[in-house]
Amino acid sequence: MSFDFTGKRVLVAGGSRGIGRAIALNFAAAGAQVGICARGAASLEAARADIARHGRPVHAMACDLADAASIAAWVPAAAQALGGVDVLVNNASGFGMGDDEAGWAAGVSVDLMAMVRCSHAALPWLQKAGAADGASVIHISSISAFRPSTRSAPYAAVKAAMNSYTGSQAAMLCRQGIRVNAIAPGSIEFPGGLWEQRRTDNPTLYERTLKSIPFGRMGTPDEIAEVALFLASRHARWMTGQVLTVDGGQLLGA
Repeated sequence: MSFDFTGKRVLVAGGSRGIGRAIALNFAAAGAQVGICARGAASLEAARADIARHGRPVHAMACDLADAASIAAWVPAAAQALGGVDVLVNNASGFGMGDDEAGWAAGVSVDLMAMVRCSHAALPWLQKAGAADGASVIHISSISAFRPSTRSAPYAAVKAAMNSYTGSQAAMLCRQGIRVNAIAPGSIEFPGGLWEQRRTDNPTLYERTLKSIPFGRMGTPDEIAEVALFLASRHARWMTGQVLTVDGGQLLGA
């Protein structure tokens, strides 16, 4: 199975690190023009430079995905720079862990509402792409959505809401040629990421989680990115409203 996204325009919300960066790089390697956003200027520029090495146009813009006005500025700017939008990937997370006002605010504003706002902002361009050759929206959820959590209740709840909205959004947009799917990753480790930090800060949790994965290791961002490319490709042209679990059997071993 090969992927060719030559001529396609892909926006990745939260595309400077980890899973988002891997998705952006893999789309660029497959021929796509890519637009990314993130809050951190240094990581955003580093990701932009890496994506540009594939020789395709790339648009990078600072954006606070918790802020509606910032999203309303980024999406049109990226769409105009790239000449449209064929694929939207909503990857950002506020990682709201604590069952308090701050935890819920982070999860609702970034995980949930950024997904909704980016989708709404990109819709005019997605509709044009859908009418011509099909368009795709991909949400990055989590296996946390599938089970109760005493450690990260807000995170689990907003990811469950994302899964629910994936189906609703797919039903609303399918007749416009726009497919909507989600990926629910298991524990993914990368430099500077949450699980790398926990390896040092909370080794007991890290080891317990590692032992719960039948494959015996954490996942990598590229393993999620490759599924994102599949979902956006013609190989998945008969799929919409689905949430694909990519976790090395982690849910099975819990």
